[in-house]
Amino acid sequence: MMLFILRITLMFNILGKLVLVHHRNTSMLCLTPEALTFGFRLLDASSQLLAIYIRNIGVPCEIPYDDGYIYGFFSQDNVKVGDIIVKDQEFSEITREGNFALLALPFDGILGLGFQDISVGKVTPVWYNMIEQGQILDKVFSIWLNKDPMAEKGGEIVFGGMDKSHFKGDHSYFPISQDGYWQIEVGDILLGNNTTGLCEGGCAAIVDSGTSLIAGPTGVVTQINHAIGTEGYVSFECKDIVHNYGNLIWENLISGLNPEILCVDIGLCSNNGIQRMNDVIETVVYNESRDGAATLESPFCSFCNNIVLWVQVQIKQSNVKEKVLKHVDELCERLPNPVGESFINCSSISSMPHITFTIGNKLFSLSPEQYVGRVESDDEDRSPVCYSSFVALDAPSPQGPLWVVGDIFLQAYHTVFDYANLRIGFAEST
Repeated sequence: MMLFILRITLMFNILGKLVLVHHRNTSMLCLTPEALTFGFRLLDASSQLLAIYIRNIGVPCEIPYDDGYIYGFFSQDNVKVGDIIVKDQEFSEITREGNFALLALPFDGILGLGFQDISVGKVTPVWYNMIEQGQILDKVFSIWLNKDPMAEKGGEIVFGGMDKSHFKGDHSYFPISQDGYWQIEVGDILLGNNTTGLCEGGCAAIVDSGTSLIAGPTGVVTQINHAIGTEGYVSFECKDIVHNYGNLIWENLISGLNPEILCVDIGLCSNNGIQRMNDVIETVVYNESRDGAATLESPFCSFCNNIVLWVQVQIKQSNVKEKVLKHVDELCERLPNPVGESFINCSSISSMPHITFTIGNKLFSLSPEQYVGRVESDDEDRSPVCYSSFVALDAPSPQGPLWVVGDIFLQAYHTVFDYANLRIGFAEST
């Protein structure tokens, strides 16, 4: 897992520098109780009183993160980021971490740089205060992540500009498509030169440095798994649908029936056709009301819709019915691991296809060396372990189909978040 970490300073905290993970689509600054000391006075070297740190501005809060919530209350202090001092910054002191165990991770809190629209309690984010207090003239920040995991410098975030030594060529910019998130529209995802079908008409994609991998719809991730030879799980429900309804699905698609209603028509989906939402990356698709969660459909509906997609893709490649249904049956054996990464034979990396995201009229490719994770063993007698950086995330409509583009993509492409013009730019990273 790659973490983008930076150091900040609470000006009146005796612990001095704090280590935080930078998270693209969280807007809050959150700190653990171990990183804070409360209700004291701090003197400088000349014994002049600097300030009184006020802990209890009082309002409790709960913040969705990872697959749970973190709980605390709002506080206020001056915050130093690099050479910038942000005055009177509100933040959350964490009193209970839920499932998000910060103690087990190499940082003390979270610095959110998302939009104020999604900030808990509408607290003004650090980035907004930098601008409002005149600390930043050029309203952009940029991220470079080092491709070398052993390098001393793991990456860099620049507030107010970009470091030209970390990319080549010009950035291609794409407009924000959803208020509140660093979200853009993407087109087809290509396996080598072949379409994966689902996003030909457009899909949403959130660019998120707080996510290590790349998450996307099961129907596409399964095709990636099959193409690169990952170990998936076998779904006999999926295979049963192919066996019992495969011919009917083929015939209906060939006859021109609308694929969006096909699974409703054959009785495997209800009229609302809502898909199950995977909570792998719940934070970035969080609905403010937990009571307003969508009703979940039967797994048969999800499998049916994926099978329809896979048959469509194969029809476009002019394959015959028997070959198509055999291929789709094989895809039912390569479904993404629902609890983590899918493993790959490390010796096969050189033969894997490039995976390309179409954004606007530009192609952004990832080589196998970029999208396959590799973990070396300390034991010389043990072989390294390789895994796919693609995991499944099925967000319900209207948010989905949705991709969450994490650090694997950001390693390959230097990224500029242009707040002034509400756009995101990518250039090849160096």
